Amino acid sequence: MPNINDAFPSNYLKASDLQGKEVVVTVDRVEFEAVGREREMKAVIYFVGKQKGIVLNKTNAKKIIEISGSAITEEWAGTQLKIYPTETEFGGETVDCIRIKPVGRPAMQMTKPVPVAIVDDGPLTKDDIPF
Repeated sequence: MPNINDAFPSNYLKASDLQGKEVVVTVDRVEFEAVGREREMKAVIYFVGKQKGIVLNKTNAKKIIEISGSAITEEWAGTQLKIYPTETEFGGETVDCIRIKPVGRPAMQMTKPVPVAIVDDGPLTKDDIPF
């Protein structure tokens, strides 16, 4: 059965390419390429073993910086990410997009409260306040 998205091929990864699934990928490299009608230079992130990359927007770039711990694109190589299709508002319309999140979030650990000893040394004076 034909898929209408196949009628609009792209050199870059589109939300429809993910077929509604979250995919774990490993960053291979970031290249700066002329993109779109205006041939504007944009960062494109490529993944190990994948042909198509994602043209980075500010939202996804910030998320990769958060996950990788670096704003230096050369340092992103080897970073694992989870990419997933979703929607966003753009130009007053709802459009498909790809977003990025960490592969795994550490589980919240429940810890026992640490006992705190309360010592009453009398009323505070201005010398007791450090600022």
